[in-house]
Amino acid sequence: MDAPVIQLIFMLILLVVVIWLYILPITMAGRRNRSGLIWFLIGLVGSPLLAILLLLALGDAPEQPTT
Repeated sequence: MDAPVIQLIFMLILLVVVIWLYILPITMAGRRNRSGLIWFLIGLVGSPLLAILLLLALGDAPEQPTT
């Protein structure tokens, strides 16, 4: 294979991993009764790994009482 083809494949794989890292906090937040948009923005401003670690540390959001 030519070097440019290998570089292109590597870049595409890297792009998929980076997109997945930004989507993961959104899905984690949804499972923990938290706002996915807020956690996407936290990942955007800080880093997606920071958002993931914070979500793991915070755990589930408390249930809102129904009236």
